Amino acid sequence: MSKNKNYIPVNTMADDFSRGISIERNSIQKSDLTNSHQLEESAQSHRDEGYTFHILERGDVVIEIDFRLYNVTAPAVVYLHPSQVHRILNFENVSVCSLSVDSENLNSVYLKILEEITPAIPLSLTDENCSVLLDCFELCINFYKQKNNKLYQPLLKDSCNTLTAYLLSQFLNQHKSEDYFSRFEKITKSFKTLLEKNFCMLKRPSEYADLLNISTPYLNQCIKNTTGMPVSQLIHERIVLEAKRLLYHTDKSVKEIAFDLGYADYPYFTRLFRKSTGFSALTFRNKSYE
Repeated sequence: MSKNKNYIPVNTMADDFSRGISIERNSIQKSDLTNSHQLEESAQSHRDEGYTFHILERGDVVIEIDFRLYNVTAPAVVYLHPSQVHRILNFENVSVCSLSVDSENLNSVYLKILEEITPAIPLSLTDENCSVLLDCFELCINFYKQKNNKLYQPLLKDSCNTLTAYLLSQFLNQHKSEDYFSRFEKITKSFKTLLEKNFCMLKRPSEYADLLNISTPYLNQCIKNTTGMPVSQLIHERIVLEAKRLLYHTDKSVKEIAFDLGYADYPYFTRLFRKSTGFSALTFRNKSYE
């Protein structure tokens, strides 16, 4: 997956037979990569086509997800949303079970939760929970291999959704139950869902308040109460994150990126980026390449 000037590389699901589900187990040592080209390819930044879980059975991994570094030690699980850009910076004696599922194959309830927990910090597992996950994974990979089974697709889909449900239960254990959410927290959650879908089109707090059928001052009160930041800052941070992804991972010009993110006023976009990050878009690109 080499760098392309027009888009961020996407790791696609190569097996068309499984139709939107990829599942595999790999064990690898750094010494298995015999030349610099293989090392470079293994560290190539990319997105995944589906919603992806990596269950780390053994070893240590240093992974960068949207410019944040995580040191992950087994047993653990890493969840990656299709929008997130990531790369492996280092690993030692790794054994990992990977599941990637597209939105068409996911239970709608699980898909909603996956959107809500993004971004998720890599999760450490207990030995007991890891054992249950690996048992579920073994069932999935057995069905994945049974391509002559007349019920191949439903068996694979249902088993992978079961594995996804258990993985999600582990992440949700870290979060406060929605039953105990305050009114402010519920509105903040709804706002963040809308923001993820509309940040390229909707730039003003009032536009999100209208979608939520509340006043702009009340929306701002809810967001500040739960995050400590005004609505406008969260909108700008989401836009700037996407700008950083495109600046670092593509060769698009700053003007092209501004246009992609919904800004016809290029100078305004450059001022916004500088205000949010403390430096210009070109400075960010040049520093990132050093």
